[in-house]
Amino acid sequence: MDARKNTHKAADALKLAAEVDEIYAAKGKQVIHLDLKKQKPDPATLKALLLGPTGNLRAPTLRIGRTLIVGFEEETYRNLFASPPDS
Repeated sequence: MDARKNTHKAADALKLAAEVDEIYAAKGKQVIHLDLKKQKPDPATLKALLLGPTGNLRAPTLRIGRTLIVGFEEETYRNLFASPPDS
């Protein structure tokens, strides 16, 4: 899905957050990890992590299974997408 053509507003972002167990949100060099099985952030907190200044879902946003990754931070991507070591 191309976010430039199909924008996703707050309601869509909150719905997406309700469908996952974890969120990794990168803002600059900081990465915030939420374990939604243990933490129950309020909608304002989720919007602050998921939405950009235009009020749309931040890019890039990836959903892999029940994990949502918002924003880009190279080390986070490397850790989440690392191949298991060969046996």
